Amino acid sequence: MNIKENNKGRAVFATKFAAIAATVGSSVGLGNIWRFPYEAGIHGGGAFLLCYMACVIVLGIPVLCAEFCMGRGTRSNVFGAYLKLSPKGKWYFSGYIGIIASFLIISFYSVVAGWTIEYCLSSAFGQLDFSDTLKGHEQFMSLTTGWRPVVWTIIFLLINFGVLSGGVTKGIEKMSNIMMPLLFIILIAFCINSFFMPGFEEGIKFLFTPDFSQITPAVLLGALGQAFFSMSLGLGCMMTYASYFSDQTRLGKTAAVSAFLDSIVAILAGVIIFPAVFSFGLSPEAGPTLVFEVLPHIFMKLPGGMIWSTLFFLLLFIASITSTVSMSEISISFFCDEKKMSRKKSTLISSAIALGGGILCALSFGALDEFKIAGMTIFSLFDYIASNVCLPIGGFICSLFVGWFIDKKFLNDQFTDYGSHRFLMLPSLRFALRYICPVAILLIFLNSLGLL
Repeated sequence: MNIKENNKGRAVFATKFAAIAATVGSSVGLGNIWRFPYEAGIHGGGAFLLCYMACVIVLGIPVLCAEFCMGRGTRSNVFGAYLKLSPKGKWYFSGYIGIIASFLIISFYSVVAGWTIEYCLSSAFGQLDFSDTLKGHEQFMSLTTGWRPVVWTIIFLLINFGVLSGGVTKGIEKMSNIMMPLLFIILIAFCINSFFMPGFEEGIKFLFTPDFSQITPAVLLGALGQAFFSMSLGLGCMMTYASYFSDQTRLGKTAAVSAFLDSIVAILAGVIIFPAVFSFGLSPEAGPTLVFEVLPHIFMKLPGGMIWSTLFFLLLFIASITSTVSMSEISISFFCDEKKMSRKKSTLISSAIALGGGILCALSFGALDEFKIAGMTIFSLFDYIASNVCLPIGGFICSLFVGWFIDKKFLNDQFTDYGSHRFLMLPSLRFALRYICPVAILLIFLNSLGLL
């Protein structure tokens, strides 16, 4: 089959900026602004950052390139891409991994995103009381238990549905063109504010000065996992978005720029958070509660604290919605391409499944808090299966498939736009996908299962 001749009739992003904005929006999420700071905090700051950046270059960019070439080259969803490119369609099952993982992630992700909406509104109306850490913990528990999280989860998914209903250009592209510049503006405003904090120098030193004695296997594996999680690799998000790239989009350059901007967001989040933590004598090792309990306590002590708190949770909401939209597009594209459903029907079905999963996850903190499977709540189980099993397996398969089974001419055509320019990194890319990435991803997987 001539792939190039079967690429017509599919929506494409109108501009190169839109392609990058959408791709970065897909990567940038709670993983950058919530997960990265607490991972860096508990793993030594600068040592973790150094390992993380190395992993982005060695692991992230090659796998991102692999997903890009499969998506743009086939103009298909993750299932269809494997079906078209694999010998006799034997690898098509790999697409199901991404589709299942996307539903699991949206289910628990939308619950946390719902918290950000309530925090943002409560902060704007002066209803947050984080005058001390104990009150902060009590308020967090009151905001995230019972039936309230269910309501905010539904509200968030309705917003998500509204964006997706607009389609690729009027929905996803329009949202990305507005949300991503706004996200960077808010980030920069926070960084400027951090510069004037008394703990700025100590916080920056903690983040950017590596203590090489702290680079342990645990730190390295933590950095590998964070790079993988942050860039949404293994899901098929990037493969799906790449199917909307124009023929003029340079895949290698787009992958490098996307990885760079995604990393910048994570680093800026650290620049915002660590000076604030050190300014008020708190521990950077607070863990997952850093954003929802420690930071509001800090904001309340700042001049104009209510404004800063509101802006911060608005920032988290923006990061959340850009990510969930991309994850939703995985299944929507599958229903449209493979099941021949209309965009409207596909969006409704995908949103209904996500809503069902989201409600179950939200109730994990209330009516279903004692319902456990393998010792985990539904929320924790969905998180574990998606993040620790599906993502590593999906990325592992993608690396092996592109590195060993895809025809070299197909790769060359995609990265040179059918010979219109040179791509000197192709041999290095193939080597990384064949040997380096599978080993690194396998280490992540074994570590996530507690076997390392």
